[in-house]
Amino acid sequence: MTFVTKLSLQSGDRAVLEDTVSDLVSTVERKGAECKGPHSSPAQTIRAPQYKQLQPGDKFSPWEYSVYTREMEIHGADDIAREVTTQEFPDSIHVEVEIDRKKPLGHKRD
Repeated sequence: MTFVTKLSLQSGDRAVLEDTVSDLVSTVERKGAECKGPHSSPAQTIRAPQYKQLQPGDKFSPWEYSVYTREMEIHGADDIAREVTTQEFPDSIHVEVEIDRKKPLGHKRD
């Protein structure tokens, strides 16, 4: 049975995100695991209202910022995936990890 580790990284700092993702990809490839990605999604613009007081009423112009997302998959190599996902990431990056178990073709279902 093969495990697929899916990583989703989000950040408002595009440069830090790109550096982190390129470091991850080079680490995974250097250790000999199969890596698919990184896949980019269009930047998402978030708008947050700003009020002049603690209660709704007079407003400042909304605060806008962009969130950039990169997704990648590590196939097999559970030890490498574990090493990559447990490392320290910059505070400006949000990381989500999902692990799927893939059965080979022709494998009977339980």
